[in-house]
Order: sequence, then structure tokens, then C-alpha cells
Amino acid sequence: MKTRLLHLLLVLVSLLLVACGQQQTAAPAANGPANSTPDTGNAAAPASTSGDDQSIVVYTALEDDQLERYLDVFKADHPEINVELVRDSTGIITAKLLAEKDNPQADVIWGLAATSLLVADGEGLLEPYAPEGLDRINPKFRDPNDPPTWVGIDAWMSAFCVNTIELNNNNLPMPESWADLVKPEYKGFIVMPNPNSSGTGFLSVSSFLQLMGEEKGWEYMDALHENIAQYTHSGSKPCKMAGAGEFPIGISFGYRGIIQKEDGEPIETVFPSEGSGWDLEANALVKKDTIKPSAKTFLDWAIGDDSMAQYAQSFAIVTAETDQPVPEGFPKDPLAQLIDNDFQWAAENREAILAEWLERYDSKSEPEE
Repeated sequence: MKTRLLHLLLVLVSLLLVACGQQQTAAPAANGPANSTPDTGNAAAPASTSGDDQSIVVYTALEDDQLERYLDVFKADHPEINVELVRDSTGIITAKLLAEKDNPQADVIWGLAATSLLVADGEGLLEPYAPEGLDRINPKFRDPNDPPTWVGIDAWMSAFCVNTIELNNNNLPMPESWADLVKPEYKGFIVMPNPNSSGTGFLSVSSFLQLMGEEKGWEYMDALHENIAQYTHSGSKPCKMAGAGEFPIGISFGYRGIIQKEDGEPIETVFPSEGSGWDLEANALVKKDTIKPSAKTFLDWAIGDDSMAQYAQSFAIVTAETDQPVPEGFPKDPLAQLIDNDFQWAAENREAILAEWLERYDSKSEPEE
């Protein structure tokens, strides 16, 4: 077990170092001063903001095309607070938090997988905080402790993004279940996220093990591996690849397929008949010697009515009631689509699961950029 954990740590640190070296477009800052240095998606927090009580560093795994819309609302509500974003995939953000344990850089975590926050909490990285309006949050979707260390905002669920044109071109039937994906006719036609870098990848792997039991879950993944063309380092990339016609089927998450279809791509989003793996996008306060009041203000806002209304435009399940209908394309009863998910089990076994996955399947992972 120690060897596997060391292997996993080395992989995560490697991914983090690669990510930190990439030059990416800066995530939007909320009300940033004109002469501020924008933060890149993977860079360390700007030192210039560390002593400013009205500037906070926010680590997030929310989708790029959601962030600008969400932050426009925050800017309107709190123009006095400057937000410096560090945005990356779930696995990279989780590894970054763990690597910075002795010198935390973030003030707030916004929209990271609850399973990752349970890992961070186990390492003593989170400060308990009860944001204003906590009583509105469904108790199933928050840390049960009082005060909680994390609070969910929405649930995202696994789905297949299927390019209907490519499916017809290859004379393939429409997959309807996880069981369908291991049929021999799909060999080489499927892409899936690597769970070591992608929260979407991890929730799918975790769901196999919980739905089928550990022995049969690994047997299923052995069979699925035979049909996988590539494992990506991003949860949304399989859907984007399917939309571009690179592969007929991408295992991804529901929002991504639905939004791509709205954009005119030939994508059909399929929610597997056995149920979807899922996780919560959740928020937390980072434990630091000095906690800024503006960090708490952000967390209060992040579960408020305005924020929940924004989340509900993208997700079928949000953690507080809104008057918004379920977005088109999702199951009409989205809660019924979710598998029984033991977050604590997933968090406690995360390192062992990821190490086992690497040993078995990493040979098909896409090259690191």
C-alpha cells in the first residue's frame, strides 16, 4: 500500500508541475484593478494580493464557460472585493492544495468535488465555517458537522456524449447503459477521463466499484479498457472530442453534452440506465493563520439566492431550492438518476483506487502537455 500511495503522490505532483508550467488564458477576475497581474489558470496565487483584505485567492474546478457568468453576479453584488482565480481540473486543484499544506495560498475553495474536500479536511486544510443561509442547504449535500467544513452547491453526474453522425458512420447502435460500453462493437470508439486528474473520471470509477462491488467493478473496468481509445486529463475533453467528431463516444458529464448540443454540435447526451455516478461541487474555507472577512463574504454569496439561480441554469440538481425548472436534456427526475454514493468511502479509498487504476490502465492516458 505504501508503494502505491508513493506512486500516486509522484503522479499527482508531476501533473501539478506540468500544469503550473503551462501558459493558459487567465480566468476572469471579479472587479480586478486595472494594474493587477491576472492569475493564470494554473499559476500560484499572486503575492501582491496576499496582504489585501479586499482581495482573495479562489481555487476552483468550475467550468471555464460558467465562471464568467457566475463572477459577473458576484461583481454586481460585491464590487469592493477582488477575486483572483486559480482554475484547473479537480485532480490538479486537489494535488495543489495538498502540496501547499504547510503554506496555503488559497483563501477559498469554490466548486471542488466534495470527495476532494473530504481528503483536504482529513489533512487539516479546511477551517469550519457556517455561511449565511446554511439552513437553506439540503442536509444531504453538506458536511453534517456544525459548523461544516464544506457545503455543496450543485451535483454533476456522469453521462455519455454521443456524436450521432459518427455513430451512424460507423454503424454503431446508440449505447444506453454502462453494460453496452463493453460490447465488442465499441472497441476503439470510446474516450474517458483519467480519474487521477479528473473529478469526472473519479466519480465514474467510484460509481463502478459502488454499483457492482469492488471485484466486479474492476472486472468491468478491465473490459471497458479494451474499448477505450484514450484517457484524457480533463473531464470535459471526452465530450469535446466527441463533438468534434474525433470519437463517437465520450464518457463525461451531463452539463457538457447538453451545452454542446445547444451550441449546434451533433451530440446526444445519454444518462446510463443503471444510474449515474455523481459528486457535489462544493465550497470551503482554507485554514490559514489569517482568514480574511472577504473570504467569508464570498462563501456567504456562493450559496445565496443569486448564486443558486445561476447554478440551476447549468445543473439539474442544486443544493437549495429554486424556482428554476430542470434544464432541458437532463432526466425529468434527476435525483432518481443518481446512484447511492458513499462520499466517505470514496474519499477514504481514493488514493488506493487511483493507484490501482494507474497500475492497470495508465498506458492509454493521453500524453501530458
